[in-house]
Amino acid sequence: MEELVRTIAKALVDNPDEVDVRTAEQEDEIVIELRVAESDMGKVIGKQGRIAKAIRTVVKAVATRENKRVSVEIVQ
Repeated sequence: MEELVRTIAKALVDNPDEVDVRTAEQEDEIVIELRVAESDMGKVIGKQGRIAKAIRTVVKAVATRENKRVSVEIVQ
């Protein structure tokens, strides 16, 4: 799933080298943190958060198939 988020984010941003994706496992879920350059934040979030919501939807669909609970956080 980490590679999926990385691939999607790199396709959206102007600075693909600055895309950083990390996975942290908490008690009952996996948290995927996505970091991009500050100038690319708007491209990853999208108008009214539509792109971010779409990324989360795709990841949750994959996680559901694997019976895992996953959340995606976009951080600076």
